[in-house]
Amino acid sequence: MTTPHIAAEQGAFAPLCLLPGDPLRAKFIADNFLDDAECVTSVRNMFGFTGTYKGKAVSVMGTGMGIPSCSIYATELVRHYGVKQLVRVGSCGAVQPQTNLHDIILAQGACTDSNVNRQRFRGFDFAAIADFDLLRKLVNEAERQAINTQVGNVFSADLFYQPDPTVLETFKRYGILGVEMEAAGLYAVAAEHGVSALTVLTVSDHIERGEAMDAEERQTGFSRMVKLTLDALV
Repeated sequence: MTTPHIAAEQGAFAPLCLLPGDPLRAKFIADNFLDDAECVTSVRNMFGFTGTYKGKAVSVMGTGMGIPSCSIYATELVRHYGVKQLVRVGSCGAVQPQTNLHDIILAQGACTDSNVNRQRFRGFDFAAIADFDLLRKLVNEAERQAINTQVGNVFSADLFYQPDPTVLETFKRYGILGVEMEAAGLYAVAAEHGVSALTVLTVSDHIERGEAMDAEERQTGFSRMVKLTLDALV
């Protein structure tokens, strides 16, 4: 069975699927972390792979940028391929002064300026939160490996280039750790379908300080985050 956006056979995806936004990051993860990885879909060059990590089946699927694109792939993975655990592994821009490039953020919750969750939730505000069991496993594994992580709220933005820079002061005041573009939508898709979701982020930019990784590092520089996630969940 194929879907409008995924050309994989039934059973091609494992119950656990990592979701990087960049399809080339999906390939990097498959090439460098999974054994016997096989490309199971490449429609629109949005690559998906399934292999094993420490003997357990794991998939990785690119989602593109933004809540609409991420929601499409997450929905099709759940509805048509039986994926039960959706874990976004991506990047974010830091907001708080104590946060630095390469820091790892675990998104316990996700605020948003997008209207998609209100459309799903009959016009009400939906509290977009991570699955507690997945979150707990990541926290425990990070402590075991002595990796510092920050756990808290992120902001899922519709706009990459924010026209009003003064919103950063509001984000800082309310304790937002980072700005990204997918988590709030992913959490709502998971809630709608009764599956588990988590977002794990590497800080690629510090918005206020103007610091940033280069383009190549954004694609391949997140190995510590990916290994932590796989070790925790496998």
